[in-house]
Amino acid sequence: MKNLNLLTLSALFLLFIAGCKGAAENLDESTAAEVIETYLKANPLYEEVKMEVGEIRFKSKNDKLALEKYKSLQEKGWLTLDLQDQKKKFLSKDSVFIYKISLTDKSKPYILKQNVSQAVLRALDYVMDSEKPITMIKGDSKVARVTVSLKKEPNDFAIWLKDKGTASNFITKSYKLKYKKDTGWILVGE
Repeated sequence: MKNLNLLTLSALFLLFIAGCKGAAENLDESTAAEVIETYLKANPLYEEVKMEVGEIRFKSKNDKLALEKYKSLQEKGWLTLDLQDQKKKFLSKDSVFIYKISLTDKSKPYILKQNVSQAVLRALDYVMDSEKPITMIKGDSKVARVTVSLKKEPNDFAIWLKDKGTASNFITKSYKLKYKKDTGWILVGE
């Protein structure tokens, strides 16, 4: 009787250990979302825009829209506009304004590249959409392909984005996840 109880307990213990091991390898939506969010924090997805800086000439008629964009960014504290010169053409309604444009310290997190006449800025970030479900396609017990919806989050520099005709405010992206015994689930490719 003692041997039967001992045998039953050891069998249950072995089944419990085997069940725990399998549970670690199973991929659920929350684990997949956590792995992808960690990857996106380390390697963010974004769209970039080019913006002219330095000394720029604006004509009051032709460049009115661009000057308004710069002024709206100045009001929000992203850049400074210093009027260098203003010229009025003889017998013309058109005037020429020369501004010196420089980015402020507030815009540093968004600057990707900058030289004397141009800055490349991050204008649109892609972040995980918590409202849309994650689609998982398991290859085998250690490999899975996960498709997620990434929401577009524009910042103030998005006024320089050219309209590409996209009707949605999100994109879908697929990632390949792999299970490793020592580290768990990791992202290995897109």
